Amino acid sequence: MKKTVLSFAVVITMFSCNSVKNVNTSSLTDAATLLSSLSSNSTVQQITSLFSLLDTNNDEAISSTEAIGTVSDNFNVLDTDSNSSLNLSELTGLLGLLK
Repeated sequence: MKKTVLSFAVVITMFSCNSVKNVNTSSLTDAATLLSSLSSNSTVQQITSLFSLLDTNNDEAISSTEAIGTVSDNFNVLDTDSNSSLNLSELTGLLGLLK
């Protein structure tokens, strides 16, 4: 419950930022919901779905401005090649952080 409330607080905060005014809010809400449900038992398929929801500009990478919640909090740890974006392989590293 605490994760869900925190995720929705992040979404509400993001909606108030000018940089996300053109973002599909449905996808962002879905991403926050999925992110809050991730656990040590999560699958690569769930991470793949999260990647698709977070990659709002469809460039096959998640930038720091597209990241939310745990992904944002751990962005530098997940960005193993230090190119300031996350590919699907790097985002899959999130599963290791959940254990």
